Amino acid sequence: AQAVGQTRLMMWLLGIFACVALLLASIGIYGAVAYSVEQRTGEIGIRMALGAQTRDVLRLIVNQGMKPVVIGLAIGLASVFALGRLITGQLYQVSANNPVLLASATMLLAATALIACLVPARRAAMLDPVQALRTE
Repeated sequence: AQAVGQTRLMMWLLGIFACVALLLASIGIYGAVAYSVEQRTGEIGIRMALGAQTRDVLRLIVNQGMKPVVIGLAIGLASVFALGRLITGQLYQVSANNPVLLASATMLLAATALIACLVPARRAAMLDPVQALRTE
């Protein structure tokens, strides 16, 4: 009974740490993209003044923010497949290369990063071009 209690405690602690890590990663992505948008306000204003649509600005900023995320996810998945067999002794009733877990973790991280990118991208897409050019 005590061993089960310790296992549950460890699962809860790992879950809490995973949630904190996801939150910190989201804040970091949001901060980096928001800073980039702030630095590029003049460029975004010029694009919009020349006729860029809202979706074009959104696409530009989201692509810029998601590119490192996609690269990081690819490196992470490759690492899992390459190094997964080293931790199989530590896993209980779960495979190191469980496709459902890998897919759900990848989708969760990608969705969180996408939301973190969309917030500043939406704000930038709603900028008034004249006001954006005045800040330059």
